[in-house]
Amino acid sequence: MSTDDPERAGADVAESAESAERGGATAGGVDYDELAGLLGDLAVGREEHVNAEAFVVRPDEVQDALSRLKEEAGFDHLSCLTAQEYEDRYESIYHLTSFDDRTREVGVVVPAAKDDPVSETAVPVYETANWHEREAYDLVGIEYDDHPDLYRILLPETWQGHPLSLDYDQDRPQVVALREHANPLADATREEGTGQETGGTDTMYINIGPHHPATHGVLHLKTTLDGEQVADVEPDVGYLHRCEEQMAQQGTYRHQIIPYSNRWDYTANLPNEWAVARAIEDLVDIEVPEYAEVLRTMSVELGRMLGHFLAVGTFALDVYGDFTAIFMYAIRDRELVQNILEDLTGQRMMFYYFRVGGVAWDVPEPREEFFEKTRDFLEGLPEAIEEYYDLTTNNEILQMRTVDTGYLSPEKAKAYGCTGPVGRASGVDYDLRRDDPYGHYPNLDWNVVTEDGGDNYARLLVRLREVEESARIVEQCLDLLEDWPEEDRTLQANVPRTLKPPDGAEIYRAVESAKGELGVYIRSDGTDSPRRFKIRSPCFHNLSALPEMSEGEYVPDLVAALGSLDIVLGSVDR
Repeated sequence: MSTDDPERAGADVAESAESAERGGATAGGVDYDELAGLLGDLAVGREEHVNAEAFVVRPDEVQDALSRLKEEAGFDHLSCLTAQEYEDRYESIYHLTSFDDRTREVGVVVPAAKDDPVSETAVPVYETANWHEREAYDLVGIEYDDHPDLYRILLPETWQGHPLSLDYDQDRPQVVALREHANPLADATREEGTGQETGGTDTMYINIGPHHPATHGVLHLKTTLDGEQVADVEPDVGYLHRCEEQMAQQGTYRHQIIPYSNRWDYTANLPNEWAVARAIEDLVDIEVPEYAEVLRTMSVELGRMLGHFLAVGTFALDVYGDFTAIFMYAIRDRELVQNILEDLTGQRMMFYYFRVGGVAWDVPEPREEFFEKTRDFLEGLPEAIEEYYDLTTNNEILQMRTVDTGYLSPEKAKAYGCTGPVGRASGVDYDLRRDDPYGHYPNLDWNVVTEDGGDNYARLLVRLREVEESARIVEQCLDLLEDWPEEDRTLQANVPRTLKPPDGAEIYRAVESAKGELGVYIRSDGTDSPRRFKIRSPCFHNLSALPEMSEGEYVPDLVAALGSLDIVLGSVDR
């Protein structure tokens, strides 16, 4: 736990000594004593989290501390920001890692006063902190000093109170006013008697949405046009907020949290289950049997295909309205995968195949029929992928609409925390399956797919190539499962009926979902349910980069850029 008073540094030496005694001075290639020296007086405390150590800094020295860690220690990736309220303080935790070495992790804990929760913004250091801090302000109530545009992101501006604060009244009636949208780039002042704007620009404000564009979810884009070009665009999210974090906090570790995760990114949801399972298993030190790890790896890669097939189909629908060919081809192949996963899990969409410590059950009997059905799909996949290339990458209209549009540079992709196909299409060689190894991935032969185009076209290519890599992984898992000795097919570890991690334990763990880095932060309180459960959504981060990709483009390019992100609002809003 951090010090109650940010100004008190007396516990610093004691906590550092205690950490060293526990052997926590070095972990994952990070020398935390060296980092303590780098931060110097900026660090007023030191904490031991399950995944990494964390340093406590004063709320008015956040930028200095983060800048040192980024510029001098190489922590260039702000994975997640977790905000929470204690009985005696508020707290922001910046979870930092490196794009070049994901195993290097460190936390920066910023306590804020209970009566005046104000902390310095991190946006000048990490651009992706913009949306993070807006969410923390919106839901928890922490204000971030000098934030470039601090206002609510999930709830209406007229909302009273902060839903994740301890004193929030859930029964309080709310009145949400309908305000007229204003052009953010035009001066509303008009010359008296003329009706003409003075000092304004020749721009037009339009609402794109809120609607349900090609299955991405309910999204509203506040768009300002200068002629036919996008001068400004602001994604307006929060229409689908479903309180998934709060529901997870009310569930038990053992059985009641993992089923919720299928609802986040519901187009490719098996990786969601692994994110929750990995965090809980590491929190309580459970080792998953190797056979179960192979089953997990195979099922998740099939789930990744589910997401990528739909992403390719809806992208074609967004770009040039091709419903009869590409979209239905994608649905056809997605159905084949769903049939396989239905045989394995018993469900077609909300699978709940993962259990804490393993999986629910083995492949169905007769095993030979399941293996044959899956191999038949894999054998037909190369021809299907060739069809996708013919229908998309060789399509002149699609090329004109996607090549050199929606450009996102590697530097900006990192700044916004973009991961998954969005980041890798900009040349960011970052994949948690390889860079933070888990499951059976380290024992298999496969490649991380990257493209350096950084445009809408490159993001399509990455997803098509990743389907091929997923097929390689699934095929190797099938070989292993077929030859596995029957007496060693252990499906679950010996997990206690009730899991109660120690009070105050904290962990952040992530997996590589179809959309990118999907992370889960958990703080325990000694009971069988989390005190704080935070979801790091890759869609949330990827969508935040849409203005960077779209400004200066035409409206059709904006729509294409949105489709290339493959967002799911169930994941964005949570």
